[in-house]
Parts: sequence; structure tokens; C-alpha cells
Amino acid sequence: MSADPGEHATAVPFQERYLEDYTVGETGEFGEAAVTEEEIVAFAERFDPQSFHVDPVSAAEGPFGGLIASGWHTAALMMRLYTDHYLSPRASLGGPGVDELRWTEPVRPGDRLTLHTEVLESRRSSSKPDRGLLRTRVELHDQDGRRVFHAIVLNILRTRPE
Repeated sequence: MSADPGEHATAVPFQERYLEDYTVGETGEFGEAAVTEEEIVAFAERFDPQSFHVDPVSAAEGPFGGLIASGWHTAALMMRLYTDHYLSPRASLGGPGVDELRWTEPVRPGDRLTLHTEVLESRRSSSKPDRGLLRTRVELHDQDGRRVFHAIVLNILRTRPE
């Protein structure tokens, strides 16, 4: 998985970033996750065993005309790209949730997904000034540029030590 920061990305490497280093409006494009039939089936057999996720023959006759990844598998792929290329391991204190989670197009075997990010909010906590909230719009696009997933991810990050 390669990293390709967007035109508005900061000069501070993501591994070294604190809350203040994420500026509103900053965008980025990161990584690539290849989707395989084996991974789709293995994930779905364990977590989402609907026929269009686990049985290629049945899926061919189903509503999507073939095997597709579980939306939760797609979300897990997003999270892998997000932590590998965007979220600071130095500053991350977890997150309170995700808003507006949507699967907008089916993800199929052979697809290659890229993470797109946009910082929506980066603000220091008034009650705990050593940390703050980062809100990021995330999207996954496939190799044809189709948006297949989007959400707003909330993270709590440390502020830069003084």
C-alpha cells in the first residue's frame, strides 16, 4: 500500500502528527487495498454469511449479479488504510464513533480501493486541553473512480506537548 498525500496535505508525516497538524480543508489520497474473492468469502463466512457474500453460484443469480463484499468488510478495509496512512499513532486516543456510514456501490473481487480524506474539524477540547476532536470525511474509491463507501470518522487526538 502506497501513500500519495493530496495537494493540501501537511508536511508533517502522519506518524508524527498531533491534533494541530490536521487542518480543516486538508485532503489526501492514500494507499490501495486489493479485494480478493477468498477474502470476501472468509470475512462473510465469519461475520456476514449472506449468500451474495459467501456463495459465488448463488450470488450470480442474486440481486447484485455476482459475489460482493460485505459492507462491514469494506469498512474494515477503510479502517486499515486509515490507520496505515492517515491517523497518527503518536496522538490517537481512540474515537467515539462514525457518522453517516454508507455503502454506495458494491465492492467485487478484483477491485482496488483507495482512501480519500478531508479534514472537516480539528478542535481542542475545552474541558481537556491536552486533547481534541478530529472529524474526517473518508471515502473509498475503486479503480474506476467510483465512490463505494463514505463516512465521517471521529477521533480523539492528543495536542502537541508544550
